[in-house]
Amino acid sequence: MGKTNAPELKTYMDKKLLLKLNCDKSVVGVLRGYDAFMNVHLADTFEVTDQDEHDELGVVVVRGNSIVSMEALEHIDT
Repeated sequence: MGKTNAPELKTYMDKKLLLKLNCDKSVVGVLRGYDAFMNVHLADTFEVTDQDEHDELGVVVVRGNSIVSMEALEHIDT
């Protein structure tokens, strides 16, 4: 196996993100960390439901292969 390159997520650190997951769920949280496999550590996380309700989750780790898309909900300086 070849070496895995780390994802370029530095600019998203400490920013609020919307993650769409492969289990038809979406979560919003603040990015606190990540690794080369795009596993992410989120704080202040909540699940977004169809009824615009929020289920508080707190601190979570999301496995990288579960992430379908990632969207910044705050301005990102480039």
